[in-house]
Amino acid sequence: MIMQAPNFRVDGQRALVTGGSRGIGYVAALALAQAGAQVTLVARSIDTLESSQQELLSAGFTSEILQLDVTDPLAVDQALEGREPFQILVNNAGTNRPKNLVDVKNEDIDAVFNLNIKAAFYVTRKVTQQLLAARLPGSIINISSQMGVVGSPRRTLYCASKHALEGMTKSLAWELGEANIRVNTICPTFIETDMTAPMFADATFRKWVIDKIALGRLGQLEEIMGAIVFLASPASSLMTGSALMLDGGWSAA
Repeated sequence: MIMQAPNFRVDGQRALVTGGSRGIGYVAALALAQAGAQVTLVARSIDTLESSQQELLSAGFTSEILQLDVTDPLAVDQALEGREPFQILVNNAGTNRPKNLVDVKNEDIDAVFNLNIKAAFYVTRKVTQQLLAARLPGSIINISSQMGVVGSPRRTLYCASKHALEGMTKSLAWELGEANIRVNTICPTFIETDMTAPMFADATFRKWVIDKIALGRLGQLEEIMGAIVFLASPASSLMTGSALMLDGGWSAA
């Protein structure tokens, strides 16, 4: 019996990517566009959204942009109301405020949990409502972190938020499984970007990170793209409630 090879295409599917104007969010959107999706980029800054959209247009991909503060539940509901359902959702918007616990301020707690957890909840809730109403299957991809499965000094707050995202993902996998809506996470290690460059300018910190990565190097943005397409596509049709580790072996220690 000759079986068909896995299908990694998502042609014609509508994809929503939060924090989609730069970094992991942007390459996630680019990967989905290359795989045939109709991508909508979401971010707070209209300037970065327009710049990223222009890059996609220049590469031959069409996209929409949506200026939105995903930490505002009313704004999320209003912005998505009346739109066609999104069959792919990438919850990427997130932040980190690395500090020792005794130095964490209340505003730090609010900022990290509002964006890393509550925003993902708000967007997922609305997207799911629309998928269920339309009786459509879907794939929800939550960008977590290796810190969602391990602990780390000065990252109590961030770890707490990402562990919460992992729990949310597992619960939703069971809640939405019968509706053929799959929910998974991607857990990257430290990724080398313009935003993380100042951190890695500290040679001691860079060595500490690389020593914990079995591959002996930092992750690159393009290494996120394959995992995004895999989880969005029929190639991962039996996968839900799982954490896809892109941590270079960090959590294997």
